[in-house]
Amino acid sequence: MGNVGLLLVGVALFVNGLVSVGLVSGRGAAPINLFVGTAQVVLPTLVLVQADGDPGIVNATWPSYLFGFTYLWFGFIQIFDIDPRGFGWYSTFVAAIAAYYAIKSVGTDPVFAVIWATWAIMWTLFFVLLGLGVVKVGRLDLGHFTGWFLVLLGVPTCTVSAILLLNGIWPTSVVAGSVALVVLLAATALSVVLARLSAGGEDVLPASSGAAKTSVVGGVPQPA
Repeated sequence: MGNVGLLLVGVALFVNGLVSVGLVSGRGAAPINLFVGTAQVVLPTLVLVQADGDPGIVNATWPSYLFGFTYLWFGFIQIFDIDPRGFGWYSTFVAAIAAYYAIKSVGTDPVFAVIWATWAIMWTLFFVLLGLGVVKVGRLDLGHFTGWFLVLLGVPTCTVSAILLLNGIWPTSVVAGSVALVVLLAATALSVVLARLSAGGEDVLPASSGAAKTSVVGGVPQPA
């Protein structure tokens, strides 16, 4: 995806992560999702219009739409309380594309292979949470785990990567890829720990009828 768009995606993932752990309201995060989503649709369109059908530019640009639609859709969910299940199933498509790019990049760019794999995990979590409605695996609260995973890895995989790419200092060695993999594993383990620590303070809101309660996952109400 475009480096400028990638620069913005990190903050959207970070803020949505804070929503999932109850530190930011879903509606309060909607503006950043709408802004980033719009940018991730408009900027790639401008690039494609000027690409003159160049396959290299097209292949490097079109994945941006997947993420642009993600943030636009999620912003509308947060504002209008739309049923999130469609978004959850859409996330499987994004996760599959990300997994494909992760495999494709292993031989040429190990670091980005790990980054694509990280995004595949993120969007798979969106599917499990919002498409299937699974909010716990054993004693692990998936909403909080997902939130901390986004907080810890959103900025490093997106914003930091974009800054390095824009400055022409991107590492492509196997060693760099191994370091990126270690960071992913460490962040995953830390997300588990933080999820267990923070789940006790899970954001709980009364339903409009007052007869039931819903927990908030990514700013979207889920049955408690």
